[in-house]
Amino acid sequence: MNTSPFPFDLTGLQLHPGRGLAVQLAQSLRNRITQGELDLQVKLPTTRELALALNISRTTVVRAYDQLYAEGYISARVGDGTYVSAPATALADSMSPAPVLRPHKSQQRLSALGERLAATEKLLPPAGEPRAFRLGVPALDLFPASIWVRLQADFWRHAPTHHIGYSDPAGNPQLRSLLAGYLRNTRGLMCDPDQIIITAGAQQALFMCAQLLLNPGDLAAIENPGYPRVASALTLVGAQLLGIDVDSDGLMTAQLEQLQQNHDIRLTYVTPSHQYPTGVTMSLARRLELLQWAEQHQSYILEDDYDGEYRYRGAPLALLSSLDRHQRVLYTGTFSKIAFPGLRLGYIVAPPALVNPLVNLRMQYDRHSSVADQAVMAEFIAQGHFLRHVRRMRRASRARRDALCDSWERFKPGGLNLPVIDAGLHCTIRLAAGQNEDELVAKAASAGIEVAGLSRFWLPQERASANAGGLVLGFGAVEPSVINNAVKTLAKAWR
Repeated sequence: MNTSPFPFDLTGLQLHPGRGLAVQLAQSLRNRITQGELDLQVKLPTTRELALALNISRTTVVRAYDQLYAEGYISARVGDGTYVSAPATALADSMSPAPVLRPHKSQQRLSALGERLAATEKLLPPAGEPRAFRLGVPALDLFPASIWVRLQADFWRHAPTHHIGYSDPAGNPQLRSLLAGYLRNTRGLMCDPDQIIITAGAQQALFMCAQLLLNPGDLAAIENPGYPRVASALTLVGAQLLGIDVDSDGLMTAQLEQLQQNHDIRLTYVTPSHQYPTGVTMSLARRLELLQWAEQHQSYILEDDYDGEYRYRGAPLALLSSLDRHQRVLYTGTFSKIAFPGLRLGYIVAPPALVNPLVNLRMQYDRHSSVADQAVMAEFIAQGHFLRHVRRMRRASRARRDALCDSWERFKPGGLNLPVIDAGLHCTIRLAAGQNEDELVAKAASAGIEVAGLSRFWLPQERASANAGGLVLGFGAVEPSVINNAVKTLAKAWR
């Protein structure tokens, strides 16, 4: 039985000097309330009484009470005292750990988009230093970090206050102007800076375009095999996907047109400069046919030029965007494959009619990309460092491609033939009947080599197809000597 003049027993209420007495006292009282020792409307001792009982400063008790007042655990009655202001049972329920439940739709109460996100597998990028033959990674060892650091320092030393406040959601005006010039001179794309929207990488650009152009249930066509992340982006906005086969000339437009006869396809996604992952370049005839399809059916084309700077033989063919006369193409690009993926700077070149809604959508995401990174990239381009770095990266990737081709010819891992590599930072090897993709990928992984299976780039309903087997190798991330050793290792692993 509690014989204390207080509504609770002080036994066990120990405060340790030097650890914040007020914090400890507030926590102890909070625990007694939530554990049911102090119920609703119980009157607490005055600050003076509790200070004397605990032999501590009254100021300490006042501070502890103030914290509990702010949190709503206690309340004061003028001229009467301090009382517990919440039922202990309710507090105990709210403070107790939530039971572990299996995910269930009726418990989650998510939106349709939320349900699709919950059902999507969480994908994490490969950990550790880049190694052979990791996909999607350029020659990070060649990035001029010292120049970038100097430009960053210059920005923070000299940037006016208004330059580090909220910025234009379309992006840094200087960067957009320089990008327009770069695309005009190197890719033949004539565009106004006002048509460019800076994004947080190409992935955000693709998702924004999908949100803008597609309603749930709309049909979108994609290359099959193709880029899994764009398939996810289109699926997340509720689109129904139609896979279009790819041959040596790129996306098969005749198949697209045939499907259009029975379906209203609102959007087609393509990687014409270097198809992902097969590596083929879309022929000029196919490009013109695709543009004609878009104009005839009032549909849109999403052109992803993810590694257009890497071309090793001949001049790049004209972009779909540069051939577009009817404003049906949205062009997306990225700095990830030239600078570094962690920069998270991409862009959309949109038809004039779509610029305003895309800028408004960009505003709703995260308002705008980092003002510092945009300003530094603008200076990186303006001072000529970007073009020099592009040339250096192209030479390096050509050397790494040559190392892969030479080593593969010498060691011939698994007896497989390497295709001709005219562009990009990866290549795809098709497997013959009877060759097991999963087995080859697993043996490579056990030998410390990253090789991706082609089957994961197909739409799920196509993965069981006999044509789905293959291997995808990236060669941009590591030096020629590392590539040579990796090929030799693969030859042993697949012997």
